[in-house]
Amino acid sequence: MLLLQLSAAYGPAECCLAVAKALERLQHEAIEIQVEIDILEQEQSKHGLHSVLLALNGELERSLAKQWVGTIQWICPSPYRPKHKRKNWFIGAACYETITQHQSDEIIFDTMRASGAGGQHINKTESAVRATHLASGISVKIQTARSQHTNKKLAVLLLQHKLAQQKQQLYAKHKAERHQHHHQIARGNPTRIFIGQDFKPV
Repeated sequence: MLLLQLSAAYGPAECCLAVAKALERLQHEAIEIQVEIDILEQEQSKHGLHSVLLALNGELERSLAKQWVGTIQWICPSPYRPKHKRKNWFIGAACYETITQHQSDEIIFDTMRASGAGGQHINKTESAVRATHLASGISVKIQTARSQHTNKKLAVLLLQHKLAQQKQQLYAKHKAERHQHHHQIARGNPTRIFIGQDFKPV
């Protein structure tokens, strides 16, 4: 699964309309090659969409995304300002990897003797637990309780907390990248060019 964002950046109403038209075209192309599209987020505007974030899922998801990533040019007289001289409108498309969802059953446990203060009991029993999450490589060691079973439960809780933190950090990174994309739409070398009110590809 991939994330694809279409953005009008800070363009005028015509660019927002272009995003809405691009979304329709993208959905049509996705159906033809059996790629599923889900709308995750969208920012509406009076005349279309400021931006839309999509999830692409299918064998040809990367091929479809590759055809869109970059600058998209729409050549059409303004439908809102008939006397406006400008006929070229630009929007952008950017692709992002999805954040991996880790499963809690991908954990291996190692037991060992607890270290530190605690008397003879701590040195004689293997109550300490090291839990390693295979998918992410995150590892934690718990020796809080005397019971190995309790330490296992605590280790899983701590791992889940660390995985949630990692997911939150990745989400924040993705969000920052998507926000930055609004400032980076180039007006040259378009990936795709469309013309007219019916948004026909050139």
